[in-house]
Amino acid sequence: MPNLNWLGKDKVVTYHQKVPYHFLDKKFSVGNSDNKIIHGDNLIALKSLLPRYENKINCIYIDPPYNTGNENWIYNDNVSDSRLQKWLGQVVGKEGEDLTRHDKWLCMMYPRLRLLQKLLADDGAIFISIDDNEQANLKLICDEIFGAWNFICNVIWQKRFSRSNDAKYFCDNHDYIFVYAKDKNKWRPNLLPRAEEIPKGYKNPDNDPRGVWTSVSLVANGERANGYYEIIGPTGKIFNVPKGHHWSFSQENFQKMLADNRIWFGADGNGVPRRKTFLSEVQQGLVPFTIWLRDEVGDTQESKREVKSLEINFDFPKPTRLIERILKLASDKNSIVLDSFAGSGTTAHAVINLNKQDGGNRKFILIELNDYAENITAERVKRVGGSFDFYEIGESLFDEDDFINEAVPFERICEYIYYSETRKNYQPCEEKNLLGVDDDTAYYYFGGEDLSWTTLAKIKTRAKVYVIYADSCHLSEDEMQKYNIHFRQISFDVRKY
Repeated sequence: MPNLNWLGKDKVVTYHQKVPYHFLDKKFSVGNSDNKIIHGDNLIALKSLLPRYENKINCIYIDPPYNTGNENWIYNDNVSDSRLQKWLGQVVGKEGEDLTRHDKWLCMMYPRLRLLQKLLADDGAIFISIDDNEQANLKLICDEIFGAWNFICNVIWQKRFSRSNDAKYFCDNHDYIFVYAKDKNKWRPNLLPRAEEIPKGYKNPDNDPRGVWTSVSLVANGERANGYYEIIGPTGKIFNVPKGHHWSFSQENFQKMLADNRIWFGADGNGVPRRKTFLSEVQQGLVPFTIWLRDEVGDTQESKREVKSLEINFDFPKPTRLIERILKLASDKNSIVLDSFAGSGTTAHAVINLNKQDGGNRKFILIELNDYAENITAERVKRVGGSFDFYEIGESLFDEDDFINEAVPFERICEYIYYSETRKNYQPCEEKNLLGVDDDTAYYYFGGEDLSWTTLAKIKTRAKVYVIYADSCHLSEDEMQKYNIHFRQISFDVRKY
């Protein structure tokens, strides 16, 4: 499999592991739900989601910067943004000053895609919007991160209908949507619903109680030993299979279908026999095409009208129907949906719409870097009836020396450690230093203390096993084994996602 190399790649291929873990600080809530809107750098925010959401996101949609080179279009193109320049200087070093815009874009995207891959469920899929500026580069780094064998398809979305005759070469009227599965053997798209009207060719001329049907030929090419027999129609007319052909069914199976009123001889009873196929027995859905037309999923004109109707000012949003199509294919009623380049909040809008349509309980997580996260992204979700908690990026768990950050409140440390050990949410305990009990194992955190007999005397909860975090340990291996104690050294043994 070919790999893509670019300036700075050696500095970012493992950077997702070095991104410091930050807590998320809830600022306010709208309604009561487990939906999240996070304001901040999505690289940090994605890392902050790992303890709770690793391998749990069912559907990811992102609309990253297209990197067209038009620096006036800040949201989608500004790879020279001062925040990115600062990050490149810290991670890539001085050579980051010499990177082309494509190098910068790849450096920005690679660690974020790495974290998205970790968050994606084993039976989940990611959908990525892009255009011609970076689609070739995106394909190669996605092949590297998700595995070329997990590539599903490249969808063509007709984003524009009107022709631009002032275009220099061709009128661009489409974007791409790359689709990758976490594990292609475990993911299948849902079928798209059929139109409510009866498909062409399905009728019910004999008023069969099983509903409308169409008919297919009983004649097959070639020879088969049990495929030659006379068929006698309801009027006594005899039918024989044409030369060089055979009946599709044995005589025994034909008689069973005849008895079940599954053979049709035409309205007058003299027609060549055909087998009835009922619509109710046909797959009640459609496999999606890879070309999505604007009348099916909307276009840029529709998306502009949408945000305008909500009195939201935002350039180049995606149409809600486009994201609804993705959710219909890649989510069920209880899925968790993530969008880490949230923009105006179209993904949340689509989740809300789809939940209203099918009574679902899908949850969304949006991440938006720019300052409009509250007054545009969150405001749009509020105006379409969504509920959510709004977060800002908080303190880092570890300081620059890789020790527990003393500025982090005790309960936040407990929350992180308890979840990393049990995958369950932390609830404050009455007993000091106790994080909780799970599966007859008691978890304790003694920050600033050593594990000694003095420390053990403070433990009040009985359990079969004790997992104790402390600065150092003064107990012998035999003593710990005797009392089923597992020592974890603070900072060094705290799991780093």
